[in-house]
Amino acid sequence: QVRLVESGGGLVQAGDSLRLSCAASGGTFSSYAMGWFRQAPGKEREFVGAITWSGSSINYADNGRFTISRDNAKNTVYLQMTSLKPEDTAVYYCAARNGPRLIYDAHDVHYWGKGTLVTVSS
Repeated sequence: QVRLVESGGGLVQAGDSLRLSCAASGGTFSSYAMGWFRQAPGKEREFVGAITWSGSSINYADNGRFTISRDNAKNTVYLQMTSLKPEDTAVYYCAARNGPRLIYDAHDVHYWGKGTLVTVSS
């Protein structure tokens, strides 16, 4: 069973940057595609981005301000967020999928973290 633990969330001001981390345990991290989703209050969970096990392929929602990376030696995936806006306020979830295929939506996800809250004040 894979366990995903997010960290790095918090309260920031508009325009700030923030880096989220997701530490994985209980599986072979390098065999998993990893991704990030978010859920704002009163809204459905939405895809943010994903990265294959090797890091050779990355898929983003239409944003341009977020960057995903991973360190297989540390079993950790990151989400670097820049120029944050109040509408980025959400709980951010880490996701994992066993195998080489990228994550494109929630149906692709095999494992979820519990989330970390990001609040962006105006």
